[in-house]
Amino acid sequence: EVQLVESGGGLVQAGGSLRLSCAASGFTFDDYAIGWFRQAPGKEREGVSCISSRYRSTYYAISVKGRFTISSDSAKNTVYLQMNSLKPEDTAVYYCAAKPAPCGTFAYRSRYNYDYWGQGTQVTVSS
Repeated sequence: EVQLVESGGGLVQAGGSLRLSCAASGFTFDDYAIGWFRQAPGKEREGVSCISSRYRSTYYAISVKGRFTISSDSAKNTVYLQMNSLKPEDTAVYYCAAKPAPCGTFAYRSRYNYDYWGQGTQVTVSS
């Protein structure tokens, strides 16, 4: 059974940091790229970042580039999203998702390219 389990969300003040984790199981980790999405109330689900261990590639949305860092640990089948300099507009439910590798420069942004999803974790940034 495929599972993606996010953790690490919470409440943080603006300027603070959080690290999200996405633990994957049930599929060959390196065959898939892992993306992070977020969805704020009333907004579309937005592709934030993506990593492919096999292709050694990472991608970031302009809105988070320079503040967020994605990384992976193949030994643990886990992907991390380090979020620094958080802003109130980063408030959302964050999801990780898996798609066949690689990320793809544009493909990683579309939720419809992903086969598996986690349940989401809430990130709230107070001003």
